[in-house]
Amino acid sequence: MRNFIITVDGKHYEVSVEEVGAPQAAADLPAPAQPAPAAPKAIPGKGTKVTSPFPGLIKNLLVADGASVKKDQPILVLEAMKMDNDITAPCDGKVTFQVQKGTNVESDAVLAVIG
Repeated sequence: MRNFIITVDGKHYEVSVEEVGAPQAAADLPAPAQPAPAAPKAIPGKGTKVTSPFPGLIKNLLVADGASVKKDQPILVLEAMKMDNDITAPCDGKVTFQVQKGTNVESDAVLAVIG
């Protein structure tokens, strides 16, 4: 077992991780994950993509397809681990959904385009 202290939102948690198999050399370990971009990037002529931050179920669409939305306005509800999460518009514009209510999505799936 290896013990680690992890800090989340300023709170410290001690966790134990069991090692399985032979230890790996540093050269065999995968490269660290790159940090996610802070905001969706605009796609010329196509609008700004709204992507899923994690896997989940599209529980509800809060605005109609083609509706005008304002920045930070909730546009859909994504359920993950029995919790409802509002997904908001990253910018002003008209929303075009790429998913339907009841759809299961993976991380980084395009949920809507705002243009």
